[in-house]
Amino acid sequence: MPGLSTGPAQGRPRAGFVLGVDVGSSVIRCHVYDRAERIRGSSAQKVESLCPQTGWVEIDPDVLWLQFVVVIKESVKAAGIEMSQVVGLGISTQRATFITWNKKTGKHFHNFISWQDLRATELVKSWNSSLIMKLIHGSCRVLHLFTRSKRFLAASLFTFTTQQVPLRLAWVLQNLLEVQKAIEEGNCCFGTMDTWLLHKLTKGSEYATDFSNASTTGLFDPFKMCWSGLITSLLSIPLCLLPPVRDTSFNFGSVDEDIFGVSVPIRALVADQQSAMFGECCFQPGDVKLTMGTGTFLDINTGNYPQQNFGGFYPLIGWKIGPEVVCLAEGNAGDTGTAIQWAQQLDLFTDATETEKMAKSLKDSEGVYFVPSFSGLQAPLNDPCACASFMGLKPSTSKRHLVRAILEAIAFRNKQLFEVMQREVRVPVTTIRADGGVCKNSFVLQMTSDLINKDIDRPAHLDMSCLGAASLAGLAVGFWSDKEELRKLRQSERVFRPQKKWQEYEESMGNWVRAVRRSMNWYDKT
Repeated sequence: MPGLSTGPAQGRPRAGFVLGVDVGSSVIRCHVYDRAERIRGSSAQKVESLCPQTGWVEIDPDVLWLQFVVVIKESVKAAGIEMSQVVGLGISTQRATFITWNKKTGKHFHNFISWQDLRATELVKSWNSSLIMKLIHGSCRVLHLFTRSKRFLAASLFTFTTQQVPLRLAWVLQNLLEVQKAIEEGNCCFGTMDTWLLHKLTKGSEYATDFSNASTTGLFDPFKMCWSGLITSLLSIPLCLLPPVRDTSFNFGSVDEDIFGVSVPIRALVADQQSAMFGECCFQPGDVKLTMGTGTFLDINTGNYPQQNFGGFYPLIGWKIGPEVVCLAEGNAGDTGTAIQWAQQLDLFTDATETEKMAKSLKDSEGVYFVPSFSGLQAPLNDPCACASFMGLKPSTSKRHLVRAILEAIAFRNKQLFEVMQREVRVPVTTIRADGGVCKNSFVLQMTSDLINKDIDRPAHLDMSCLGAASLAGLAVGFWSDKEELRKLRQSERVFRPQKKWQEYEESMGNWVRAVRRSMNWYDKT
């Protein structure tokens, strides 16, 4: 029976394997790990996004479910093992992508609404400029004046974003009558991807999320470690709609035998960035993870308590294992891997591996700058109405200049995020570790190292979200004894050290910042 996790399980399985599954924005991937963290078998399938209207981004849940089951079966087959040898399953998922479904039948009311979706843009603008928000900001400023509480200062600067769940969920509640009716009848379930997959895997017997996933929705209070009564009441979102929140490494029940032929223990649910942080062994305050995948995510371990920040970096729960709570501060930027994929579709290159050589073949981008803003700008500018653009094009501009400009933009944004982190988060940086598909590009990592004047450690295996989920599940069943054992197993492939001084990039980054500002408010209808 599912029960409260009190930390790593006592006793160690003598044989077996652990599965780590990562449901990302672009790919579903599963790896089979042995006790030495070697990958024994793998499988992957591309996640197809649907765009039924301009700015809408959805995922078909039925297709996703079939893919999820297939990648697990194929990875186990590729490992040459039996499903009965799997002692634990850990699931990492993209965050703030959600769905609602019928509690009785399990039938979903709509597709997954992705974190990249912009259908709530007008709602976000309306709420952020509303009288209610002005009153909240004003009262919190007064309270901060008397109490000097940083929480009140942060609340006085709070704004909604399209990437968070609240206003996309509010849009669903306002526009889908079927959902409204189900809520009135007490027959509606809400869940991020982890919750829905758990529900499917257990054929409806389990309904839960974990602290890492809950904390990224925008509906959760990381200081009180519970769903936010203020946000839910403000937006008329019933608290009863939200799932119970459990530890990250936890007994979530078992996969129904009908799915894989045997009952597989589900021992971890974790949000993808927090999972990558765990997989990178960023266990100490000051440890930093730079993930460059579909988007860019910069996370720093802030210790056992969330730090209140002021608009660029947000407090999150990294993971909870029994009494241990690890908190993070995170800033992100969209359209990293997305921009490279888009350039490939335009035939600027055949394979992403070519981009590094193309960029290095030039001394600079010849004054060409790229603004990666297909889904708006995130921290520190936070403008959902910004457009993607090239600026400084000339008759002499070639494919190589365009590609270099794209890669430089990724590095410039890394610098921007790092500066915001240093300004807002009062935790000294100890180590920086990179992961994600784009970190295979040594040009981007070297330029980022130069810009921030820090060493960046690239691991031997880049699928950190899979490894993090597997590690958390493995700890729960005693497959690995503790985090120190995991730390010893981690392998570094290369450490990038600063080779140029920041001043050599100062002029070109200044021009890039000008290009970014000229791309802002492009879609503003007011």
